[in-house]
Order: sequence, then C-alpha cells, then structure tokens
Amino acid sequence: MKTRLTTGLALALCLTAGTAWAQTQGVTPTQITLGSIQDLSGPAAGYGKQIRSGLQMYFDELNARGGIHGRQVRLIVEDNAYDPRKALLAAQKLVNSDRIFMMIGHLGTAQNMAAMPVQFERNVPNFMPVTAAREMYLPAQPLKMAFATAYYDQLRTMLPEIVKERALKRACVVYQDDEFGLEVMRGGEAALATLNQTFVERASYKRGATEFSSQVARLKAANCDLVVMGTIIRETVGVLAEAKKIGLDAVFVATSAAYTHLIPQLGGPVAEGFYAVTTTAHPYPDDPNPAIREWAVRYKAKFGEDPTVFSAYGWQIGNLFYEAAVKAGQDLTVESFLRAMETPYGTDLFGSQGCAITAQNRLCNNSARLSQVRNGRWVITRDWVHGAIPTH
Repeated sequence: MKTRLTTGLALALCLTAGTAWAQTQGVTPTQITLGSIQDLSGPAAGYGKQIRSGLQMYFDELNARGGIHGRQVRLIVEDNAYDPRKALLAAQKLVNSDRIFMMIGHLGTAQNMAAMPVQFERNVPNFMPVTAAREMYLPAQPLKMAFATAYYDQLRTMLPEIVKERALKRACVVYQDDEFGLEVMRGGEAALATLNQTFVERASYKRGATEFSSQVARLKAANCDLVVMGTIIRETVGVLAEAKKIGLDAVFVATSAAYTHLIPQLGGPVAEGFYAVTTTAHPYPDDPNPAIREWAVRYKAKFGEDPTVFSAYGWQIGNLFYEAAVKAGQDLTVESFLRAMETPYGTDLFGSQGCAITAQNRLCNNSARLSQVRNGRWVITRDWVHGAIPTH
C-alpha cells in the first residue's frame, strides 16, 4: 500500500510540475503580468515618472476595454533611482518573485545592461527599453527588441549637416562617464570623421554630478564653437547655464536623452537655440493633431498635469505591446509574441515611423528628426532622416 501511494503521489507531482513548466511565466487565463524599471527618485525621475504614467494610462484604458484576448494587463513598476545596482535588484525581484512575462520600457542604458542578463536567463524579453544605446539591439538576439534610434546614429546622421550649415570648426564634447555618455561621444566622433574633423576637447562628469564649472572652463579654453552633449536633464541645464555665465559662445547639440520640456522650462533663456535629436515630438496641448490634443486632455484629467514626450513614449510602448500580443493569439507565449513582432507595424498616434523587426535586426526603425528650442518650446527644424538599419 505504501509503495502504491508513494508511486501515485510521485505521478501526481510529476503531472503538476509538468503543467507548471508548460505554463508561460507571467501569463494566466485572466492576466498578463509585465514589469518596468524606472527612475522614480533619482536624477532622471522627470523621465521615469512620465514613462510610468504613459504606460499606466495605456493599460488602464486597455483593461477597461476588455484587455487582450480576455486577459487584463498588470503592470508592476520598480524604482532604480538611476543606479545600475538597484536596477539589477529590481530585475531580480520582477523576474524571480513577481514572475513577469516581459520587461517593458525600462529606462536607462547602464541600468538595462545590468538587468538584461537576469531577464535572459529566465527567457524574459527586454521590450522597447527607453534608451537609445546600440546594446539594446546589438548583438542581435530574440529577447532584445528596441524602438529608439541609437544615440550613435542620431549624431552620425544629424551632426554633419549642422557643422556644414554653421561652418563650425572646433568641436568639443561633454559627456556622462558611463555607457550612455560614451555612446554619444562615439556617435559624435563618427559624424566628425565624415568631415575630416575630430573633437578638440573632451570633458566628462560622473553620473549624478551637479556642478560643471571645470568642464565648461575646459571647453572655453579650447575655443569650442560646437559642443556635443552626452547629458540628460539637470546636466544639460547646468552646462548651458555655466556656458552663459563664462561667455562660451557655441552651438550646443544633444541626443534624444535631452529632448524634454524640462530643458526650456528649467533653463529659460540659456536654453534658447539648443538643439536635440528626437523621434516622437513633444505633445503640446495645442498640438495641430486633434487626436493628440484629445489624448493630452485625457492624460491631464488622469494625472493632473500635461503630458510630456516621455509620457508619449510610455503610451507608444504600451500600444506596440498590445498590437503584438493581439497578433500572437490566445496562446500567448514568448515564442508566439516574438513571431508577431516580426510583422511590420505602421505609424501610431504620434507619427512614429512604424516598426519592422527581423531575426537579424532587433531595432524597430532607425529614423530621427532635429529640434531646437525657440521661444521656450521645441520646434522641429529638420524632418525625418533615415539611417541605414544596423546589423553589427
């Protein structure tokens, strides 16, 4: 009798284990669990909170409409305070304890680099991180899916025209001393090489720095007439303010990492004329597109403030997840989702250039635009430039 009971119990345990193993992590008959890691308390919190709001708004509205094939989407957001070590811990919690189906819209280059190994070990994709580092899609592998034109390519395609139009001769760079800043510097180097130029001065700062007098003094001493900026929010304003203070008269150009309403809002007059590359344009409440204006009204009613471009990023990422999950069908698995992503997607509410992912190319598109601060708001000064889709 004991042998029969033991054998029956073992068989039951095996069957239970087999069922649990077969079920996709983060997917039940009634729910899909997604995770996101944002800076909610550090130097990029102005971005992280808005991404979270954009994602939450999208999924709240989606759930009110019935969800995806009858499943509600649950979004769990963790704070990394813009610290890669905290991002690693947050990823371990989301992947191993919360058992998320997918990491979605994770903010930060170094932060994603810290989290991805934890995710990939458990077959959890990194879906559309909010960073334009090439490592988000290179080397190509199925669990990487990126939407942001690389910082490297943003500058490689945009900077030469600015240099030629303004007849600039002495280019310099100020950058954050980490993976993000180095990628910006490399993109600037690639752009300048096409013009037989190189940086005449390089000045770096540590992540979280608040004082930039020594860096800007070096740029002025080098007689820079162009400053490429591997900066984010307060670093951008800090450098611009210091340059104004000591009389550094140069053209300042940054990547999409500094494309935010906070630059003209915090910088005021010192931000006038500042350039930044972008993809999605800032959704001002008086946007000429009535659909964007209506979306902005809903956003403000929900959160009590106007949306930003990072709110739009969150909404776009949520929408792209929805479209692929619907195409994947009722039997939602990582594999069915990845197959669904390899079908072309058109433009969305914000006029993105669509998304086309293949086994060899894990970047949706490689197009960008140029914007400048004029009279306290962002204005598109150069429309879409399409870079070659990178494969290496």
